[in-house]
Amino acid sequence: MSIWNKWVFGGLGWALGGPIGGILGFALGSVTEEAGKTYKPETRPAVLPNDFSAALMVLCAAVMKADQRLMRSELEYVKAFFTRTFGEEHTRERMNFFREILKQEIKIAGICQQVRANVDHASRLELLHLLFGLAGSDGEVSHEELTVLERIATLIGISGKDFISIRAMFVRDSNSDYKILEIDPTATVDEVKKAYRKMAMKYHPDKVHHLGAEYQKDAQEKFRKINEAYEAIKKHRGF
Repeated sequence: MSIWNKWVFGGLGWALGGPIGGILGFALGSVTEEAGKTYKPETRPAVLPNDFSAALMVLCAAVMKADQRLMRSELEYVKAFFTRTFGEEHTRERMNFFREILKQEIKIAGICQQVRANVDHASRLELLHLLFGLAGSDGEVSHEELTVLERIATLIGISGKDFISIRAMFVRDSNSDYKILEIDPTATVDEVKKAYRKMAMKYHPDKVHHLGAEYQKDAQEKFRKINEAYEAIKKHRGF
């Protein structure tokens, strides 16, 4: 069995069909043809160990193509994801595959419809947070990237408040701490405390434990930002 058969279609379910499956299959065909490898239909390879990771990689490509620039920092972000998920041994193969995805036209609407129909809400929030991390990996989130991220958020069923909250974790202004907690700066102390408890529950890392250990670090980072926002408001308000 070739290396491709070990990691490409093995753990995938819904992602094998629809727009995501089409993109994965085309990219796989390009990579295996270039490498001089073949595979039987019944043992066709799969790109990532689960559907969520497959959707993430396709949408990462969409965000990277938003401003018509492929930044080294963005590729390094994706490489770090592969290394964290699979280890260093096969990262080069994954990166070759991802570069083939980048060459394709990615129609966001169909991809997002497939994600919305198959991914739970907590995991969709995690997906958006990871995409913002990619967009901000070069030090800023561009207007073009924000536009694509907002469209993705809408299409996968993320509310406006949730989008603003996650955006505030990466695009800071004087009211970012309040935006992260989804409240106004005029909120009472009791409202701040209530909002914190609500957000801490919504973004608790246990909500996405089913995605696997590779996503726990990001989930914990998101949870940390909730806590930091609350502590900043407490300090400023003096309670």
